[in-house]
Amino acid sequence: MDGYMPQDLGRRRTLKAAIGCVGVGVHSGRRVSLTLHPAQAGSGILFRRKDLGGLEVSARWDNVVDTRLCTVLGDPTRPEIRIGTVEHVMAALAGCGIDDAVVELDGPEVPILDGSAAPFVFLIDCAGTTTRAGMAEVLEVMRPIRVEEGAAWAELLPNGGDRFEGSFEIEFNAGAIGRQHCAERLTPHAFRTGLASARTFALAEDVEALRAAGLALGGDLTNAVVVEGDRVLNPGGLRRPDEFVRHKLLDAVGDLALAGAPLRARFTGHRSGHALNNRLLRKLFADRSAWRLVSAALVGEGSMARLPAAAAPAVL
Repeated sequence: MDGYMPQDLGRRRTLKAAIGCVGVGVHSGRRVSLTLHPAQAGSGILFRRKDLGGLEVSARWDNVVDTRLCTVLGDPTRPEIRIGTVEHVMAALAGCGIDDAVVELDGPEVPILDGSAAPFVFLIDCAGTTTRAGMAEVLEVMRPIRVEEGAAWAELLPNGGDRFEGSFEIEFNAGAIGRQHCAERLTPHAFRTGLASARTFALAEDVEALRAAGLALGGDLTNAVVVEGDRVLNPGGLRRPDEFVRHKLLDAVGDLALAGAPLRARFTGHRSGHALNNRLLRKLFADRSAWRLVSAALVGEGSMARLPAAAAPAVL
């Protein structure tokens, strides 16, 4: 039943126990310790900077302060409070149906681990999950919302079904990537088997420039797929032929998990990234007629409409 029984449908879900790991920030290159903690029902997902005395930031679209190659949460009034590369752990929490949790860090960036969401899913499975008092709500998209930038675009459409649906298309000059498309009707099982293990990737020609800009300082072949023309430089190759586009959809799942409530919608991304994903949510919430909240208990069992795991939108 993908981790919960029918009688739990619509209940808010958190972890049974705390669990942690240690890794390296892909952009900062710094060693960082991460611990996932249970949280009270209704608290949503909170990121806590242990090294800053326990200061917290809610995992929410309006707390996104940077989208260069990753999604960064922060407090615009206090620039020292930043948490980078949140999208993979957010996707894992969402894909496992976690509504409430604290992500505690002793540094400014979530560890990259193997470059996918799979290690975070493993941690959640080891900790176990449980329901708490209180009913979850689903954010239903009522009319089309679209954002564009050049040839790239992203949109949310109403979805008459009971699941979050996602599709993505990419196109790169590198022969190893080329043009790829994937679409998933995202049940928790589909997330685990189709998206969670897809790793982040980079073009070899871009690595030096990224490092000169202070990015990708912790990246290597253990935590990213690196492509040079027609070649994948990783000794083990790809986990699946369309791993690249699947990772882009994974990123979108994590970015949309900042919506503040699980989305009931159909998402399409065309050559888009973190910036457009966040702009899409900002445009959605700027139009109060474009969405409504409904009880998660009214949405079908096993639905990825339970997808995002964050606090309710501030605009409510």
